[in-house]
Amino acid sequence: MSLAHGLELWGGLECSVVRIGGDVRNQLVETDHHERAGDLGLVAELGIRTLRYPVLWETVSRSPDDDDWRWHDAQLKQLRTLGMSPIAGLMHHGSGPFWCDVLHPDFPAALARHAANVARRYPWITMFTPVNEPMTTARLCGLYGHWYPHGRDEVTCFAVVVAECLATAAAMREIRRITPSAKLVQTEDIGRVFATPLLQYQADHENERRWLALDLLAGRVDRHHPFHRRLLDHGIDERHLDWLAQNPCPPDLIGIDQYLTSDRFLDEKTENHLGEAPGGNQWHSYVDVAAVNAGVPAAESGFLPRIEEAWNRYGIPLALTEVHNGCTREEQLRWLKEAWGAANAARAGGINLRAVSVWSLFGAADWNSLLTRRKGFYESGAFDVRFSPPRPTGIATFAREVIRAGSFDHPVLDRPGWWRADEHRTASPLRPILLAQSDGLARTVISCCDTRRLDTTTPESQASDAGKPWAAVEAESGFGGGRARKFGSSLRLTCRYAPFEDSAPSLVVEAAHTFDPVHVVNAFLDLMVDGATGRLRMTRAEAWGQYTFEAANRSIPANATAVRRAV
Repeated sequence: MSLAHGLELWGGLECSVVRIGGDVRNQLVETDHHERAGDLGLVAELGIRTLRYPVLWETVSRSPDDDDWRWHDAQLKQLRTLGMSPIAGLMHHGSGPFWCDVLHPDFPAALARHAANVARRYPWITMFTPVNEPMTTARLCGLYGHWYPHGRDEVTCFAVVVAECLATAAAMREIRRITPSAKLVQTEDIGRVFATPLLQYQADHENERRWLALDLLAGRVDRHHPFHRRLLDHGIDERHLDWLAQNPCPPDLIGIDQYLTSDRFLDEKTENHLGEAPGGNQWHSYVDVAAVNAGVPAAESGFLPRIEEAWNRYGIPLALTEVHNGCTREEQLRWLKEAWGAANAARAGGINLRAVSVWSLFGAADWNSLLTRRKGFYESGAFDVRFSPPRPTGIATFAREVIRAGSFDHPVLDRPGWWRADEHRTASPLRPILLAQSDGLARTVISCCDTRRLDTTTPESQASDAGKPWAAVEAESGFGGGRARKFGSSLRLTCRYAPFEDSAPSLVVEAAHTFDPVHVVNAFLDLMVDGATGRLRMTRAEAWGQYTFEAANRSIPANATAVRRAV
């Protein structure tokens, strides 16, 4: 596809299968995608036509001679019927099945056999990612010890990344014997490391290392490469490096997986970062923190600088293949908008960037701990699977509108993300949320909105030059029986959306007084940003967006009179 074609919006499902000690984390199971029959139909309804989708070795091969394709056959048949093209992922942060893991000498050949089986079974698939984020996976499982094989040294890290690259090259060779037109879509997190002057040497080392998997695949790690000698010194077989250099398997497209925490900052002043565990090397102790929290200039971090770096280094077509922000809904939208804007800016500058991917379409579980703690901590994506069927969020609306019309607008996008809070906002008046009152529970709503940088106003304070409200909220406490506590016996929040017609659907959320009002309000605000409607009763309300609801079949009617008076 040339730049004459428009920027595309792709999708992807969090599908990691990761071994941690004796446990195996499977995100397809933990987000219930494995059990729901209608998920692919929901994705297709958004207009998405290219989907990163798993055909994972670990979920197919129980033993060398026992493959179970039943689930994949059904899913891929449906995907094809719906008119979507998959980018087939064969390993996603995994280490291979128990019978042949990533450090086994037969690992490259064994993954290649799985790749050939996939190509023979689904000859219509033309895009493949044999190993997702090989360098990132090698760091997490071989250098930091989070995942199997739980290494904490460069010996293990380098062994893993070289094995993954040998396996990728072998897999693509086998796939292309069957499907000569098959394309390698190689994903990687290429976040840049920044540092204080004292630690710049460490940042330089890590900034060269982040390219290692892509360089290995491109045949660039010869005797002149800055990591060639280091790889040999850490036990890598020179014959493997020579083979990769002499048999390059460059990606047909590089997928950049960029998160808000991808760019890092190293600081020896550990006392300035309370709560961050110090690490270091043999010379210095330091903390490794997200660059967005360390004052790194905005022009040097985020999507566009990483796109430009990858393009200047390789000149290979690009895509943003994972765009997710585990935060409140408005910040998720702001991050996705920034990705879409950066991609368009890159294309305007002549960079061949093909697409932006809405990642984690059905959310993810426990990624706040890199899967190391099984707590069920859920981050929603384009759909919230805590509802049945999965409920479309504001991300789904963004995707649908961008695919349909090429752009998307929402009042919460009047402000940039919190990581760019110092930047100049849009020139248009800010569109606020109108509060029918400013006392009691409404004060909690105002406080939560202030924290989330959602503008509010009241009938008494509404300025003549302010933007038009996009929603009107009434906050009630103390209705229902029982002894009232600080906020009464029950809480109820009602939202009506502009243009505030009596017949327009509204959102009503009710919660018991035992729930923290801040958690209730924040859940309500997520639903408001989504444009949700209906009457819901909260069944769980915890910090950081951990909430559940049920339909409120029996409820005191919402008091719409106060809202109508306010607007």
